This record gives sequence, structure tokens and C-alpha cells, in this order.
Amino acid sequence: MNLARLDLNLVVALRALLEERNVTRAGERIGLSQPAMSAALARLRRHFDDDLLARVGAHYELTALGQVLLDRTSTAYDLLERLFASQAHFDPAKESREFRLMASDYAVAVFGTELARVVHEEAPGIRLRFSQTPPTVVDDTATLLSATDGLLMPHGVVSGFPATDLYEDRWVFVVSADHPGVGDRLTRADLARLPWVTYQRTYDSPAVRQLGMLGIEPRVEVSVDSFQLLPLLVAGTRRIALVQARLARLLTPLAAVRVVPPPYEAVPLREALWWHPVHTHDAAHIWLRETAARVGRGLAGKPRV
Repeated sequence: MNLARLDLNLVVALRALLEERNVTRAGERIGLSQPAMSAALARLRRHFDDDLLARVGAHYELTALGQVLLDRTSTAYDLLERLFASQAHFDPAKESREFRLMASDYAVAVFGTELARVVHEEAPGIRLRFSQTPPTVVDDTATLLSATDGLLMPHGVVSGFPATDLYEDRWVFVVSADHPGVGDRLTRADLARLPWVTYQRTYDSPAVRQLGMLGIEPRVEVSVDSFQLLPLLVAGTRRIALVQARLARLLTPLAAVRVVPPPYEAVPLREALWWHPVHTHDAAHIWLRETAARVGRGLAGKPRV
């Protein structure tokens, strides 16, 4: 494929056509007349040797190839948009821009809130958008990173991409404040005996995977897609949950739970900001990474539990 011979404007047209599935609406969306949009569709059909849009009754549907191209085109468009938005100079006090970060609710609560506070003070025109990390992050990391500004994720889950370390955390257990069967400490027998509340996405919890290596099989009674809900689902029950110490410190005043240490040497958590290499030399992204690292260093001096 010779990219020099391709008209990259066709990426814009292709995305609009595949998403709108209508030539007129696609043209209105990107500011092209109906004849110009029809001409773009004809060029795309010749290039792919496929109709892409097939008439079914009074409307159009995507062909099999069109369906495949739908997600790929969106990713390519986002990557091109970020590529050409790169800047040689960036003044955070004057610029207006949105940074999109994928993160768990834990990372937003512990780190994202502090990052947002610093950005609010130092760069009033900068906006942050946090979105939940999708389950496909391990299998399709490159695609996901290409469509966002960064990923807040501990080491040990993804690899092969640039990252900057932010802060460390450790794992603790939370139990109900009035739990009748747990004193100041848990035993390994307790971990196998008591019911658990767990985070659904185990890739974010290497310490949970560590339990299997110790021969401990948690008896999961409740699973939830939120770290912050774990203490609330433990309070007033016999359940236990494994949570990050910094998050436990934030949430124990809100739920009737207490913190107990693991009865084994739990793998520590090292949170990092990961990004796609296309951002590496972008001045705005360099500012984001340096600010994030500074915020992370500030957390290092704060108590966990």
C-alpha cells in the first residue's frame, strides 16, 4: 500500500458514510455536497473493491467489509486527529484542550481527583475526561491507546508501551466493623472460609491472581465493576474484600468497615500512566505527563492507611 497515493480526506468521508449509512447525511456532517459525497463513495468502492453500503429496501446497510472498517476507521480517524493536533510549544495557562484518560474508579478517586485539582489551578482552559478502562485493554492495547491520551494502569497488566510511574500503593482487606469472626488479623484459613466481594476485572488486581499461587480460592459471593463499592458491600456482612490502601483510607469514613492486613506478602501496586508512542514528542502531552508525575510524587508523601 502506497500511502503517498492516498487522499487522507477519504478517511473522513469513510467514517461519516459508515456511521451515517446515508450519503446525504454523511455529506452534511462533514460539509460536502451530495454529489461530492457520492463521488467520494465511488472512489472508496473502487479502492476497496466492495460496495461498503448496500441498499436494502429504502435504506442502506453495511456490507461485511463495511462492518469491519467501521471500528478501524474510527480508530484511524482519532489517531490522525491526534497526530495533526501535535504541538511544538504548549502554554498550559493559555491553551484550551481536552485530555482523555482511561482509568478505573480507584485511579480516578485516588489520583485523578488530585490531578484535576492541579490542572484547575494551573491550566484553567484544560479539560480532563476520565472513562472506564474497557475489558479489551489487555488484548487490544495499541488500538485503545491510539484513541486516547493515556491509560492509568498498574504495572504487570500491559507492556511494550511508554509509561511514567506515578505512585505506589499496597493491598489491604476490609471487613465489617462489627465482623464477629475476624479480630485484628486475618488468617489464610479465613480467606478460604469467608465469602468475598471482588472487583470483576481481575486484570486490575494482580494481588487477587497471587492468591491462586498460594492455593487460596476465594469464595466469591458478590462481584462488582467498581472498587469504590467494595467497602459498602462488605459493611454489615461476613464478607471480606481486597482493596487498595489509599482507597480504603478514603472510604472507611463512609462505610462501617475496618482495615486488616493480608496474611501474606501481597504484591505491591505501582500505578503508571501509559501512552501511545505517537504522543511522545507532543509538547501538550509532555506537559500532561510531567504534571501527572509531579502529582504522583506528591501522593508518595501522603499516608495510605
